[in-house]
Amino acid sequence: MAQHFLLSPAAKTLSLAQVMRMSHEEAETMFVRIRWSETNGEPVCPGCACQAVYNVRRPTGPARWRCKACDKEFTITSGTLFASHKMPLQSYLSAIAIFCNEVKGKAALALSRDLGTSYKTSFVLAHKLREAMASELKGKHVGGDGETVEIDGAYFGGYVKPSNLKENRRDRRLAKNQNGKRRVVVVIRERGGSTVPAVFKSESASLGWIGSRVAPGTKVVADEAASWNGLETRYDVARIDHSQAYSLNGVYSNNAESFFSRLRRGEIGHHHHVSGPYLVRYAQESAWREDNRRVSNGDQTRNTVALALSSKPSVDFCGYWQRHKAV
Repeated sequence: MAQHFLLSPAAKTLSLAQVMRMSHEEAETMFVRIRWSETNGEPVCPGCACQAVYNVRRPTGPARWRCKACDKEFTITSGTLFASHKMPLQSYLSAIAIFCNEVKGKAALALSRDLGTSYKTSFVLAHKLREAMASELKGKHVGGDGETVEIDGAYFGGYVKPSNLKENRRDRRLAKNQNGKRRVVVVIRERGGSTVPAVFKSESASLGWIGSRVAPGTKVVADEAASWNGLETRYDVARIDHSQAYSLNGVYSNNAESFFSRLRRGEIGHHHHVSGPYLVRYAQESAWREDNRRVSNGDQTRNTVALALSSKPSVDFCGYWQRHKAV
C-alpha cells in the first residue's frame, strides 16, 4: 500500500519551530522577497508602481519607504490584506504556518490560544487567510473538450432544535418548520483540475452559475437529484444513483464527495458552525485545501503569504474594527 502523502518527508518542508526561531528581520525579509518577487525583493510603490524609492524607516518602527514619484510612504503590507497590521510579521507568518498545517481547517479559538491573541483577532485573521485562498478562484473556469467535471451539493446551517415534549415536535424536513437559514454549497470539481464552490438557497438556483463556469463540451457527472435535470440541455450529463451504487460502469462523483467530506469534517471537528454569511469562505478554504493537498506545507505557507500580499484590503473585514462595515 502506497504511503499517504502527509506521512512522507515531501509533505513536511517547514515546521512551526523553524518559523518561531526566525527573527523579526528574517520574517520581514521573507515578506519583502515574496511581495516583490518580480524585482528580486526591491520595493515598488503600490500607488504608482515606481521603483525609485528610498528608506524612511523609523528607529523602532517597521520597514518603510517613500516613493520619489508620488511622495507617498508605504510599508511591506500597504494595500494588502494585512494593511495597517498591529502584530509583528513573525506572528502573521506563524499564523499562516499553523493555518496551513491543519488539513481540515483551524478553529479561531485554537488559533487565538496558539498566538496569544483575543478570539476576535484570530477570527478576523483566519477569515482574511480564507479570503486570500479564495482569490485564486475569482473568475475561474473549468472543463472543456474531453474534460470531465463532477457536480454535487450539500446543505449546511439552519439547524432547528426539536421541542422537548414529543407532542410538540414538528417535521423539520418541511419548509414551514424551518428557519430559512439553511443553504446549499454547490461544488464544481474537474477531474485532475480545480475545485470551485459557491453557496445558494437551493441546488436548482445554481444552474446559471454552473453554466457560466463550466466550458461547453465538458462531460458532467451528477447524482440522481432532480435539481440537475436542467444541465442536460447544455452538457453531456452522466448520472449516478447513490441509492444503488457510489460508482457504476465508470460513472461516479467521488471527487466532489471528497470535497464535502473535508468541509463537513472541518465543520464537525473544528468549527462546529459554518453557516451564514461566512459559509462561502469556509467552502473556498476547503476547495483550496483539496487542490493543494499534495503540496508541501512550506510551499502552502509561502503561497498563502503571496496570495495575501497580492490581494487588496479585505472586502469582508475592511472597517470591521471601527464598525464601519456590517459583516
